[in-house]
Amino acid sequence: PFLFSPFSWILKWLEHEFLQQQLNMKESVEEILPFLKKENVKVYYLSKTSATEGVESFLDKVDAASDEPTPLSWRSDITLKTPAMYIYTSGTTGLPKAAVINHERIMLACGLFDAGNVTSEDIVYTTLPLYHSSALLIGVHGCIMKGATIVLRARFSASQFWDDCRKYNVTVIQYIGEVLRYLCSVPQRNNDQDHKVRLAIGNGIRADVWREFIRRFGNINILEFYASTEGNISFVNYTGKIGAVGRVNCLQKKILRYELIKYDVEKDEPVRDENGYCMKVPKGKPGLLICKITQYAPFSGYAGAKQQTEKKQLRDVFQKGDLYFNSGDLLVIDSDNFIYFHDRIGDTFRWKGENVSTTEVEDVLGLIDCVQEVIVYGVSVPGYEGKTGMACIRLKENSEFNAESTYRHVKTHLPNYARPRFIRIKSAIELTATFKYRKVQLMEESFNPAVIKDRLYFLDDRENLYVQMTQDIYNSVKKHDFKL
Repeated sequence: PFLFSPFSWILKWLEHEFLQQQLNMKESVEEILPFLKKENVKVYYLSKTSATEGVESFLDKVDAASDEPTPLSWRSDITLKTPAMYIYTSGTTGLPKAAVINHERIMLACGLFDAGNVTSEDIVYTTLPLYHSSALLIGVHGCIMKGATIVLRARFSASQFWDDCRKYNVTVIQYIGEVLRYLCSVPQRNNDQDHKVRLAIGNGIRADVWREFIRRFGNINILEFYASTEGNISFVNYTGKIGAVGRVNCLQKKILRYELIKYDVEKDEPVRDENGYCMKVPKGKPGLLICKITQYAPFSGYAGAKQQTEKKQLRDVFQKGDLYFNSGDLLVIDSDNFIYFHDRIGDTFRWKGENVSTTEVEDVLGLIDCVQEVIVYGVSVPGYEGKTGMACIRLKENSEFNAESTYRHVKTHLPNYARPRFIRIKSAIELTATFKYRKVQLMEESFNPAVIKDRLYFLDDRENLYVQMTQDIYNSVKKHDFKL
C-alpha cells in the first residue's frame, strides 16, 4: 500500500501504476500512432525518456517545471461547468463512452464525505481502481477537500484488508458490494473487530452481506449511496436502513423531479399509455428511474458521442417537450419511502464490481471464425453479487465449436471480469416481433443443463479451457466449489 498526504502522492502513484502498464500499452499506442498524429493528439510516456518516435516523455518535464504557484490567469475562465475530466463508462447503451465530468460534479461527489462527517483527522483506505468514479471523485478528491489522508492499495486483498487497516490506523473505508462480500467470506479471526474503522462509504451491498459484515466486524456505520458516473440523480442512505440506497426526501424530489416508471423488459422500452406518455409505478413495484434534466439536474452527456448521449434521454415523458435522463436502472420505493436498487436493464450487467458491456463482448466473440451470431447477457449465480457473463452462439454452417481456441481468444481480448463464464450453442436464435433478441427468455433459462438441451460450456480456469457443462459442474458452481 501507499500512504501519502493528499497533495504529495499523486505523481508517485501515477508513476507506479503507469510503469506497470506501459509495456502492455506500448504496442497498442504504436499501432494507432499515425492516426493520433493526424488528429494532432499528443502522446506521452510516464518516463524521463522515450524511444518511440512521435511519443514524448513526461517526467523530465515535471522535474523541469517551476515550483511557483500556477498563475491565476491560466484558469481565469474556469467555472463550475467547465469540464474537468472524462471518465469512461459502459453505461447501459452499448460500447464504453467518455462521460463529461465538470468541476461542479466533483464538488458534489465530495459531499459524501460531509454526509459521513469525514474530517482532516480521518485516514481513508481504498482498494478500488482510480479510474472508477468512487475512488477518484469521492476518495481522492474528498481527501483533498477535507485534508484527510488516503491509503491506496494497488490490488484488493481480502486476507490483508484488515491488517492494512490496523497498520495505517484507517478510520474510513471505501467499498463496492463485492468487496464487503469477499471480506465476509474470509475465515473468521479472533481480531476481526480489532480496528479503528468507523465508517464504510460505497454502493452495491446486499442486505444479507450488510448484516453479516456488521455482526462480524463490529458496529461500523455503512453509508450506502446510489449514483452513476454520468447520471443527474443520486441517493444517500443517511438513515442506515439495511438494504436501502436512500429514502424519498420531499425537498430533493421537488428540486430534482425524479420518478419510477413502468418498463417493459422484453421490449426493452418504457411502457406508454394511449396518449403516448409514460406511466408511474405504484409503491412496492420496480420501475425505471428517470430524472428531469434541468439546470439543477444537468446531464452533460458523452464526449464526441451525440447518438449515445441521445439514447440516455427520454422525451415527451409526462407532457409534450419534457426531457428526462434514463438511468438504465430499476428501483423500488417501499411503503415507508425507502428506496432499493432492483436490477440493471439494457446492454450492461455488473460483475466483480465492473460494468460489462454486452456489445463489447459480442464484438470480441464475433471475431471467432466459427461464430455466425452471438448474444451476450448476464445470468445470476446464487451467492454472488451482480450477474456473470453468458454467451449464446449460433455457429456458421459446417463449423464446429473449438473450446480451446475460443478460450485463448477470450483470454487474449477480454479482461477476466468480462469473459463469459458460460457458452450456449444454439442452431437458431429467436427474435421478438420487432426483431430483437429474446434475451429475457435466455436469461431466465440461465445455465442449468437439466433445463437446457443445447450444448453448454463452462469456463474452467483450472483447466484453462471451456469444458462441456455437466450436472456435476452445475452443482459445484451453485455450491461455490468452482470459484467464479
